[in-house]
Amino acid sequence: MIYKRGCNKNGPNGTCAKCGERGSCGVYWYKFMWQGKLVRKSTKQRNDKVARNMESAHRTSLAKGEVGIREKKVAPTLAEFLKRDFTPFVETQHATKPNTLRYYKTGAASVAGSSLAGIRLDEINDQHAQQYAARLAKLSPSTINCGLRTLRRAVYLAAEWGTVDRRPRIRLVKGERQRDRVLSDAEVGVYLTACDQPWRDVATIMLGTGMRPGEVFALRWENLLFKEDGGGLIQIPQGKSKAARRVLPMMPIVRDVFESRWAAQGKPEDGWVFPSESACGHFEGSSAKNQHSRALSQINAQAVKNKRPELKPFEPYCLRHTALTRLGESGCDAFTLARIAGHSSITITQRYVHPQADAIERAFSKLGNGQSQSVAIAGRHKNGHSGKTRLLESRKQTTVSDSLKKD
Repeated sequence: MIYKRGCNKNGPNGTCAKCGERGSCGVYWYKFMWQGKLVRKSTKQRNDKVARNMESAHRTSLAKGEVGIREKKVAPTLAEFLKRDFTPFVETQHATKPNTLRYYKTGAASVAGSSLAGIRLDEINDQHAQQYAARLAKLSPSTINCGLRTLRRAVYLAAEWGTVDRRPRIRLVKGERQRDRVLSDAEVGVYLTACDQPWRDVATIMLGTGMRPGEVFALRWENLLFKEDGGGLIQIPQGKSKAARRVLPMMPIVRDVFESRWAAQGKPEDGWVFPSESACGHFEGSSAKNQHSRALSQINAQAVKNKRPELKPFEPYCLRHTALTRLGESGCDAFTLARIAGHSSITITQRYVHPQADAIERAFSKLGNGQSQSVAIAGRHKNGHSGKTRLLESRKQTTVSDSLKKD
């Protein structure tokens, strides 16, 4: 609606005592409710038709979102957002994951020290990210991607929290070392024999369940259930996402590992499965990497001594890749495999599954057998139809000959 506020000129310097504006006496104002909020503004016009048109134009602008775009708050710079919002968030969110926290802090420091720091958050796009990567081209792809992943996480959180209204795509650089190695059965046997405890047990559980190393490190006895008839269940109560919190069955070899440790610790009802004197109270990544490196060194030293091929180095995480690949080769469908792996999307699962040449060959062999059977069935149908066709044609010819003889 439009209305006049009854302005007067009793204010200082000839301004209106009510609205504080000069020469606004008798002008029309409009007001209306929009999404639960009162919108009120002066038209500075004395013509009611013009005032109504201005009110209508304002309503239209609100409906199109144009007014909101003009009146939105100024986005903070990337450096401001990282310091004020992002860093406190990751410190709280990943307080129990020192490696993840260290990763994001390292990435945040790298990005904040670059030319991206002064760019406003709503202006950052993939072009800026690639320029950042180009300036750090002398560093390894893993180091560059640490900053890019932090940048991507920061802008995603900013969009989620309403700080910005868009979420740009940030691409990573190529060439980063992937943990996609799959071990053969022979390699697994040689490797586990060379491993020290408790890493040998951790590696065995990873190969038998496909669990992440950190998930195995943080297992507690209250997360395990031993069934009387054999087997059991493993509860993973924490994880990166809702899908990561899952329950997995115990294979016999995995149960044997747990039972041995349980008996050695006096059959406790609670506590860490892999206790240690570390700050977190349980076996953790740095110790695992040390034992992993010692195992590889021992294996290759023996290989050189006995003039055998050396074991190609691999990351501990490859044990998880190996387990998931074996599950995939056994016929496990992608959706079930994603549930086992704790992935929220099968797209992520595809990165972890690497079918070997013999598995691909077996798949095509099955397809070939099916096609052969289909061709054979099709041939039988074809031959049957051809026989019927020839029989009908002979009958027609006999009928025509008989007709000609009668004529």
